Amino acid sequence: MFIVMVVVFVLGYLAIALEHPLRVDKAVPALMIGSLLWVFYMLGAFEIFSQGFSEAWNSYSQNLSHGNHGQHSESLVEEMRHFIVHNEIIRHLGEISEILFFLLGAMTIVEITDKHDGFKVITDRISSTSKIRLLWVLSVLTFFMSAALDNLTTTIVMVALIRKLISDRETKWFFASMIVLAANAGGAWSPIGDVTTIMLWIGNQITAGSIIANVFLPSLFTMVVPLIILTFTMKGHVKRPGIRSGDDALTSRKERILMLVLGVSGLLFVPIFKTFLHLPPYQGMLLSLSVIWLVTELLHRNKSKEIKSKLRVITILKSVEIPTIFFFLGILSAVAALQSAGHLAIVAGYLDEKLGNIFLIDLAIGILSAVVDNVPLVAGAMGMYPIENTDSIALIANPEAIQYAGYFVQDGLFWEFLAYTAGTGGSILIIGSAAGVAAMGLEKIDFIWYLRKISLLALIGYVAGAGVYYLQVILLGHYTP
Repeated sequence: MFIVMVVVFVLGYLAIALEHPLRVDKAVPALMIGSLLWVFYMLGAFEIFSQGFSEAWNSYSQNLSHGNHGQHSESLVEEMRHFIVHNEIIRHLGEISEILFFLLGAMTIVEITDKHDGFKVITDRISSTSKIRLLWVLSVLTFFMSAALDNLTTTIVMVALIRKLISDRETKWFFASMIVLAANAGGAWSPIGDVTTIMLWIGNQITAGSIIANVFLPSLFTMVVPLIILTFTMKGHVKRPGIRSGDDALTSRKERILMLVLGVSGLLFVPIFKTFLHLPPYQGMLLSLSVIWLVTELLHRNKSKEIKSKLRVITILKSVEIPTIFFFLGILSAVAALQSAGHLAIVAGYLDEKLGNIFLIDLAIGILSAVVDNVPLVAGAMGMYPIENTDSIALIANPEAIQYAGYFVQDGLFWEFLAYTAGTGGSILIIGSAAGVAAMGLEKIDFIWYLRKISLLALIGYVAGAGVYYLQVILLGHYTP
């Protein structure tokens, strides 16, 4: 069953990649593998756990009193199944739910702002129709917004903005894809810009000042290099969408500005909420949503029934992309099963054994994050490499470990470079990051189209940024080749 899980995962990813030729919505295979992997995990529990790859089971089983765990006893099998259902599924479902509720709240706030024409306040000020000029403006805006918000929220906001500026579907796909690249780059240098940087920040692997100072320049090059290439290759102008009749009558200019301010403030409130209260970000997002919802109810209570029916949040909720939520649920659930069963631990161990260099290991993790969610990859790295105590480095007795000494302390090179690679490597494939998955769901971007049009640009930017970081630490004297 251990191998079967890998096969099912690969087949599911192929079905997602071939969504358009198969004419099956990508949410279907995502939900299917998200469920089937846990089914096969449960059916093969004894075989899988007996191989010893599941670190979660190994830790849990140390407290059991079954004696010889190698015997195929009914009580042991039942204990394994109990562990999967009542420990692993519940634990991973909690983590997945945080992401889903965060996404649902953010999408709803953006949709409310959009329906009230809040984004029109911004789009009316963007007069340029030149593709390359518009791409630079939106990318730079995204880069800094994602550092203040996070890459997922920023992508949702910017995709809504693009819809107001561009009518052609493929041009929208291209701009949305470059937004993903810029959002992931912007999130990598901020302690609150990406889930993985938040994990490393909370885990004390990195500090806010260090990650901003040392990863900002590599992240900037990750975005700028592809934009420079496009500056010499992209031509033409964008076609603006037509004005929908009757929309202007629904909201006044003051109401549009109010909803834009409320929407942006509500999103900006989330990282502040997380920083000061240490509660999960989704709770801050839902609090923001509740306030905006209340304001809309009060704002439209004296308006006509027709206008209220269009602008009430209950009606707007019908426009939220629920298939995107299901897609997220399936993908994250599938990856969680692979993490729990020990597949990702094998990959991490293989990288450590075969590469034997902190830069190569981090680069490989970044490439892998284009296929597998970067959260479990970073979590695996955090588990494999505990934070070193600077006072104990001199006491390391293992000759093979001496070459790594000092790179795993707080703000060590391994952790900083991991924040960069895990944050930006996901841009290489559309399914490699939360931002990419969100854009894919919102704009129905084709996997193969992204692979042909964007992946090479993202890879060039990824390598360029990695090269800048490498040169930077050499010039600063933090690493000697």
